Amino acid sequence: MTWLKQKWKWILLGVLILILATASLYTWSLYRSLDGLNKPPDSSLLPRPTDPAEPVYSPPIWEGTERVNILLLGADSRGAETGEVPRSDTMLIASIDPITKQGTLISLLRDMYIPIPGHGDNRANAALALGGPELAMKAIGDYTGLHIQYYIYTDFQGFISLIDELGGIEFNVEKDMKYRSRADGPEYDINLKKGLQTLDGKSALQYVRFRNDAMSDFSRTQRQRDLMVAVATKMKSVWSIMKLPQVIESISPYIDTNLEVSDMLKLGSLALDTQVGATHQVPRQDMIYDRKIGSSSVIDLRQGYDVPTYVKQILEGSAESGSGAESNAETSTETKPGSP
Repeated sequence: MTWLKQKWKWILLGVLILILATASLYTWSLYRSLDGLNKPPDSSLLPRPTDPAEPVYSPPIWEGTERVNILLLGADSRGAETGEVPRSDTMLIASIDPITKQGTLISLLRDMYIPIPGHGDNRANAALALGGPELAMKAIGDYTGLHIQYYIYTDFQGFISLIDELGGIEFNVEKDMKYRSRADGPEYDINLKKGLQTLDGKSALQYVRFRNDAMSDFSRTQRQRDLMVAVATKMKSVWSIMKLPQVIESISPYIDTNLEVSDMLKLGSLALDTQVGATHQVPRQDMIYDRKIGSSSVIDLRQGYDVPTYVKQILEGSAESGSGAESNAETSTETKPGSP
């Protein structure tokens, strides 16, 4: 009996050592993969403006107890020359309250006409190209009334790699989607069938890019938010957490961020306990109208509406459910050109 007890002690000790070794290896792998996301200036995917007259904006510091806001920037870098920063094709804000553990996903229309510090009024998606991610954070933060502490940038290939490394995303495509552009190669044709299916990286990219319907960018931003929620949900699974270092290694070449590893670990821990509520488009659809600036079409805010007030109402849970606020954009009333 004594011999049997000794045997089990050694077995348990061996299992404990194996668990500790595995945990140490996982921690080391995770740290190494995360460290590659925040790139030094000489290898950044987003070269900063070299004009000495261009102001440098420092994002606010997150202390860990107040709301944290992360600007998610997606860009189409196809055809971009070396050193050229493309306009942001997608702009979302992930906002998390660390006290209530409630997360909110807000998308912004890329053609919104907003003030860009040092550059006058322009489309929102021009901020990234004009002054890098810091200027984009400043312009969008001022417009929404949010203190944006962090940004995460990726391009098409980074998005594809993320979805593929997660093993695809089970998702219900709400309708058939078919589109071909002469400007793009055949690899970027959109051809999706309606129904529940597992989207790989390329088909997921087709889904979030599609806007060839009556609602155009309004429905596209809704699709982007819906898919991002599905991605966030899958990443919280035990399998995805164990595979996280491999996932991060895969997407690292296509990601740039100002998040330090310590911040990533804090946010990762917070995200596991966070519930994502309703997602929103800002401004709401009935708050905007089409406008011509020279030969360009932009989207502007109607008189009498205030974006920071509306964003505050969203985060407090008191926002009115107007057109385009929370419902699927396909069922909303189409925004028509008109006066402010």
